[in-house]
Amino acid sequence: MSEYYLNTANINEWVTTLRAGDRVYLSGVVYTARDAAHKRMVQLLDSDDALPFDIKGSVVYFAGPTPAKGDLAIGSIGPTTSSRMDCFSPLMLSLGQKAMIGKGNRSSAVVDSIVENGAVYFAAVGGAGALYSGCIKSCRVIGFEELGCESVKELIVEDFPLLVAIDSQGNSLYNK
Repeated sequence: MSEYYLNTANINEWVTTLRAGDRVYLSGVVYTARDAAHKRMVQLLDSDDALPFDIKGSVVYFAGPTPAKGDLAIGSIGPTTSSRMDCFSPLMLSLGQKAMIGKGNRSSAVVDSIVENGAVYFAAVGGAGALYSGCIKSCRVIGFEELGCESVKELIVEDFPLLVAIDSQGNSLYNK
């Protein structure tokens, strides 16, 4: 297993290098979106409206963070169970999304789409949301503000610790 310090700006260059089990410390722009936000994004796509962010090359964290406390940019930001996004992920990947962050295994349709689209699925540790908040340098709502914690947010992250759970070849930590 290898260890990488990567930036989201060049994630596309690294996706095919990463292997299941590799440790990644991710910096750059990451967007949050859970199931309610994904449903809204599909509705926008169905009506030919623009998404709140450019999906091409994006990294999306399945999380609904709590409000900021003290000097932090954000409150607790633990991962949501990713299987709740399985019905949306193949579409998002086909539109150019390069990475997803969440917890838990993914469906065979999502794994196939990861391989087909040259993407990667990172696992974040459930229960570590308070620790992850220290890696978030800024946070701003960019879509669906009325969804509260499930709104789409743009995060600037620094050395966000992750594991490659499913790589671009379809290898998975969950099948070992």
